[in-house]
Amino acid sequence: MPTRSLELKRDWSRTLINAAMWLVLLALLAWSWGPAEMGRWTYLFTDSANMREYASEFTKPDFSEWRYYVEEMVVTVQIALWGTILAVALSVPMGILSSHNMVPWYIWQPVRRLMDSFRAIHEIVFAVLFVVAVGLGPFAGVMALFVHTTGVLAKLFSEAVEAIDPRPVEGIRATGATRIQEVVFGVIPQVLPLWMSYSLYRFESNVRSATVLGVIGAGGIGQILFESIRGFYYPEASAILIIVILTVMLTDMVSQRLRRMVT
Repeated sequence: MPTRSLELKRDWSRTLINAAMWLVLLALLAWSWGPAEMGRWTYLFTDSANMREYASEFTKPDFSEWRYYVEEMVVTVQIALWGTILAVALSVPMGILSSHNMVPWYIWQPVRRLMDSFRAIHEIVFAVLFVVAVGLGPFAGVMALFVHTTGVLAKLFSEAVEAIDPRPVEGIRATGATRIQEVVFGVIPQVLPLWMSYSLYRFESNVRSATVLGVIGAGGIGQILFESIRGFYYPEASAILIIVILTVMLTDMVSQRLRRMVT
């Protein structure tokens, strides 16, 4: 009987906590309604004619320069590839050093705060900084994606490490293995499929991000897209957008297939 009473108390406590969380969420939404100007949602319907008129300019794509567009789209994918690979390489040690079950608090706390700063600043801001440092071109885009993606992947990698089964690590430690051997043989085999899945997803996201970075001169097809829209060359801009969409769709399909293979 006491056990039954304890279970009922736990159920009520869980219910109250869930209700409180929903109330807090609703309060936050109400608090942010005005500053976010959510009341303007009616404009989507009352001013929809303006959107239709602007979108109609993109209905006749001009593919006369499609070879040039495809070449720049390939550069965009290459920017995303290098930015992702460099980020993965750095995120592995940073993710482990950000895990509270791997290192003391005086190590994981500063490393995690550093990764927070990488993640908090948008790729465009990093791209502007690197354009100033290294000049216009794809390398600035690579470095911008590298820094921001490192912050994202390090967090995801550390969460995967913190969720591992500690028993294999303890077994390896009992053999007299070093800390590095514990990580290599006890930690990484458990998290590697998840790490690979996260990395593939970030590559897919970085292809889209690299397109946007071209707007501020970080190379790739985004720069051509921005110039086309700014010059009112909407047929050319429409063709570029179609190539971008097809590339993202292809990247998504390939990434999805690879994720299934590694998980």
